[in-house]
Amino acid sequence: MAGIIERYRNRLPVTGDTPVISLEEGSTPLIPAPALSALLGEDRQVFLKFEGLNPTGSFKDRGMTLAVSKAMEEGCRGVICASTGNTSASAAAYAARAGVPCWVVLPAGKVAAGKLAQAIVHGAIVIPIDDNFDIALQRVIEIADAEGITLVNSINPYRIEGQKTVAFEIIDELGGAPATHFLPVGNAGNITATWRGYSEERETGRIQVPPRMIGCQAAGSAPIVTGAVVENPETIATAIRIGNPASWQGALGAIEESHGAILAVEDEQILAAYQHLSTNEGVFCEPASAACVAGLLKQHEAGIEIAPAGATIVCTLTGHGLKDPERAVDGTVLPEPIGSDLDALRRAMGLS
Repeated sequence: MAGIIERYRNRLPVTGDTPVISLEEGSTPLIPAPALSALLGEDRQVFLKFEGLNPTGSFKDRGMTLAVSKAMEEGCRGVICASTGNTSASAAAYAARAGVPCWVVLPAGKVAAGKLAQAIVHGAIVIPIDDNFDIALQRVIEIADAEGITLVNSINPYRIEGQKTVAFEIIDELGGAPATHFLPVGNAGNITATWRGYSEERETGRIQVPPRMIGCQAAGSAPIVTGAVVENPETIATAIRIGNPASWQGALGAIEESHGAILAVEDEQILAAYQHLSTNEGVFCEPASAACVAGLLKQHEAGIEIAPAGATIVCTLTGHGLKDPERAVDGTVLPEPIGSDLDALRRAMGLS
């Protein structure tokens, strides 16, 4: 299966001179969520766009393939990013593929082990700072400008262009647009990009009515909800622990133009949604991904109509659960080992 640049070449800012740096990203599954659908009732159908099945385990690969390809076209000497984890993993992998160095600046102690491991194994130069993501982003912008290194955070316009292809895939598979689309919101590039994709599909006539876009932020890191920068954001959902989103205005545009909404969900609600997805839908995503399902459940429990009867709803799950393995096993205590005989196994299984 070709990556997103080859699949959607005529809809992306590439030419015959653009060297395509790809790990065959995209083509992620749109998974039916029968338990969520049954909960909403009235023949509503919920689907999970599982971006955790991209090559490095998150949606970031869609934008990174284009950002790094264009950087190479322009004579890139290396790439740099600030990250809460997923961007660093993706940037490091695509830089390795391109054969250029990658520098990653991240808030010390605030990045999940699975993501940090990816950046390290792909050969990135990892630089922790004693501050938050927003300061890290400010510093890498300054370095990129001063040193001529390519910045690959979502303020890079090619990142948004690549990420918009998720909307193309959803429409390809559903045969039209969903009524409502829920997404986690951290730096806000994904909701901005997804709305761009839907808007372009409307302009081409492939869809008549795009979905309502519902962005979901963690309550301890909800600057767009409150309308004010959060100086010290806190949430267990590390991927969206961002107090001053780079694509703030893009997110507001998506919400306003689609007649959508921006919600805050508590960490407890995120963890409940995370647990629901793993135990009832069989889908293991990282906690930040579950924020959008937490938002869906919050609206449902409040009696707010999410979509008309018989409508389709999509939730973007941005990253794989193995990005944050500590969260999955937190508090788990394995039982003492048993004997290896068959009777002991039967007893442990509750069969005798």
